[in-house]
Amino acid sequence: MAANGKRLLLSATLLLCAAIPAMAQSVEQFYAGKTIELIVGYPPGGSNDVYGRAVARFIGRHIPGNPQVVFRNMPGAGSILAANHIYNVAPKDGTVLGLLAATNTIDEKLGAPGVKFETAKFTWVGRISSAVNVTAMWNTSKIKTIDDAFKMEAALGATGTGSTVYVYPNVLNRVVGTKFKLVMGYGGSNEAMLAMERGEIDGHSTSWEAYKSAHPDWIRDKKINVVVQYGLSRHPDLPDVPTCVEIAKTEEERQILKAVVNATEIGKAILSSPGVPADRAAALQKAFMEMTRDGEFISELEKMRVELTPLPGARLQELVQEVGNLTPDLVQKIKAVYGAN
Repeated sequence: MAANGKRLLLSATLLLCAAIPAMAQSVEQFYAGKTIELIVGYPPGGSNDVYGRAVARFIGRHIPGNPQVVFRNMPGAGSILAANHIYNVAPKDGTVLGLLAATNTIDEKLGAPGVKFETAKFTWVGRISSAVNVTAMWNTSKIKTIDDAFKMEAALGATGTGSTVYVYPNVLNRVVGTKFKLVMGYGGSNEAMLAMERGEIDGHSTSWEAYKSAHPDWIRDKKINVVVQYGLSRHPDLPDVPTCVEIAKTEEERQILKAVVNATEIGKAILSSPGVPADRAAALQKAFMEMTRDGEFISELEKMRVELTPLPGARLQELVQEVGNLTPDLVQKIKAVYGAN
C-alpha cells in the first residue's frame, strides 16, 4: 500500500509539473510553430476572397510567434456553412479565423434557415473595410436627390430578392415611402450598370466600392449621382450624401433601418471561434490593427483597388450586440419589410 501511495504521489507530482508550463504558456509560445486556418465562406473570386487572401498573407507576421496562415474557401448558403463550422466544429483556441457574410447577424435574428450559431459569441478580430451600399442614378435621371425619390418613380436594376441590391432600396420604399421601382433579372451589378449607361433604367443600388473599382470615370466625370447611402455613418468619399438612417421620420423607422443596414458597418470582418482565451483574442485583435497599418498590406489592397477602412474588434462586438438586443416587437416589424413584395 505504501509503494502504491508513493507511485500515486509521484504521478500526481509529474502531472502538476507538466501542467505548470502549459498554464504559464505565453501567446507567443502558443503560436510559435502553429498554423492558423483562415476560412472564407465564399468561392474563389469576388471581394470576400480578395480580402481574405490578403489577410492570410500578412496577419501572421503581426501575431506573436509568427504562425503560418493557410487560406481555405468554404462556400455554401451565403457563408452560413462556414459560420456553422467555425462556431460548432473548429478549435476554440484561436487557430481558426473566418470571413463571413456581414448579414449573418440580422439573418440569425430573423430566424433564417440553417443558422446554428450566435454571432455575438464569435470572437470578433477586426474589420478590413465597410460595405457601404449606395443608390446611384444616371446623370440624365430626374432623380437628383433623395427628396426627389419621394415624389417620382425611378427604375433601379436588381438581381434576386435576397441580394442587398434589392433588399436595401426595397426596405427604404416600405419604411420611409420612396418610390424606387425594382426591375429584376439582371445577372449582377455589372449588367445593371451597363443598363444604366444604355438608358434602360434610371439607376442601381450596389456597393460604393463596386462603382469605384468598375467605373471610376463615372465618378470623376459625374456621370452618376449618388442620392442615398446605406450605412450607419457617411462614407468619407460621400460626406454630402445622407444615409438611409438620417432620412427616417420616426424613431421606429430609424431603429428598423439601423438594424437592416448594420451589416454594411460590419463589412468585411475577420472573426474567430467563440471561447478563444482572452490573451490570444487580444493578441489577434492587436495584430489585425497593426496589419492595417502595414505599408505592404496597404499597397497590396491599393493594387487590387479595394478599400481599407478598418475597425477594431471591440467595436464590431458592439455592432453585433446591438442587433442581438433588438426587441421581439421590432424584429417582427423588420421581418415585415425585409422580404420580397
